[in-house]
Amino acid sequence: MSIAAIEQALDLPIGERGRALANLKEDQWFDRKSRRIIGRDLADSLVGFANAEGGSILIGLWNGQVEGVDRAHGGRVAQWQQAAFDFTMPTVACRSRLIECVNDAGRADHLFLIEVDTSERVHANQRDEVFLRVGDENRRLTFAQRQELLYDKGQSSYESTAVESAEVDDLDGALLAAYADAVGHSDPQRLLAARGLLTRNGQLTVAAVLLFAQEPQRWLPEAYVRVLRFRGHERGTGARQQLVNDERIDGPIPTQLARARKEISKRLPKRRALGRGGRFENTGVVPQDAWLEAVVNAIVHRSYSVSGDHIRVDIFDDRIEVESPGRFPGIADTKDPLHVTRFARNPRIARACADLRYGQELGEGIRRMYEEMRLAGLADPMFFQTSGSVRVTLSSSLIDDALESSLPPGARDLLRLVRESGRVSTGELVEASGLSRPFVIRQLKALEDAGIVRWVGNSAKDPRAYWTLRVG
Repeated sequence: MSIAAIEQALDLPIGERGRALANLKEDQWFDRKSRRIIGRDLADSLVGFANAEGGSILIGLWNGQVEGVDRAHGGRVAQWQQAAFDFTMPTVACRSRLIECVNDAGRADHLFLIEVDTSERVHANQRDEVFLRVGDENRRLTFAQRQELLYDKGQSSYESTAVESAEVDDLDGALLAAYADAVGHSDPQRLLAARGLLTRNGQLTVAAVLLFAQEPQRWLPEAYVRVLRFRGHERGTGARQQLVNDERIDGPIPTQLARARKEISKRLPKRRALGRGGRFENTGVVPQDAWLEAVVNAIVHRSYSVSGDHIRVDIFDDRIEVESPGRFPGIADTKDPLHVTRFARNPRIARACADLRYGQELGEGIRRMYEEMRLAGLADPMFFQTSGSVRVTLSSSLIDDALESSLPPGARDLLRLVRESGRVSTGELVEASGLSRPFVIRQLKALEDAGIVRWVGNSAKDPRAYWTLRVG
């Protein structure tokens, strides 16, 4: 969910505001709490948001209901106001205010809004526990994860440093106006300050320059994307080098994202495959949603403090490789990327890109890459981390040639139907395959036991139950 959705809900008439906020999905930047929460417990959420990318906490919304806070137990509002001072170390920077609303009983009431800033330091609660906001939950970190967060926080401060010679006139006015429009803000320059893109002295930060300067490369010469197309399956060297095209993409981040999408689409090899509309069509050897997510992650989460390196997108006949300067952002195990504990190295850039609707949360984006590759019948993404970069490889190889060849013909056909449909009921598989129901059920159980598909339903007779590919 975009940050803009919260602000748009707050701009609604008082009678509609509470219900709109209660219906918003909790995510990386938004959480709801009951008016029964005490200051000590609230502190854990403050710590989690500050250690991640900041966000908003609304008290007085719980379990889909607009409770309001006017009837909270005596002194509870004062507890919430003091929670950061009393229960976080160092004190989390945040602001709070009362929001007028109408509760579900039809009475005038208030919600208590807390806006938490992202921090360049690691915060803990009074028990010296460190939390990190991950998706829609607050996750307590282990000691090793805490040490990794300390390291990443040291790197993340780079995006908030001032660019001494850059001025507001160096920004792309149209791009900045589009950003203000996306979040419903009337004053673009005040918005820069509100999003932490200006220093306290009013200077543009590295993040502001990367996002909105007309020519960010004047100050950050390595902040560009290079798209290379190779003939065949290898780069080659010397006289045997297989490079056929080399495109450098400059400009601010939104421009880079748009141009990278265009250049990669133009150079990506095509194959004939069954499309989601049920017809064979020309499509890229790797699904667009998968490689685009990899490129967005690389641009948004790269280490911009690393000099002498840039983002590379290498396109081969059978795969795409996206390599980004800096190690994997967050508490990560590249052997198990689906369960990465998310941390944005560049939280201000990540938040602005979310406002502009570019990309997904890092953990969600990785999962989406896996889903798109598996739905296309292709091998899982492969992540490789060096001492100074991360490379993701998206291959056009089948999901598991050996496994598929070992399946009986009926199971292979059913697997293709599940893959092409995304989700499909047993009855639909019987009808589409022309096979008997007992045979279809036996083959599906075999695929389920092999960990390839899974059944989703509440009971054996659930009419809405379906089969889908297993991810993770």
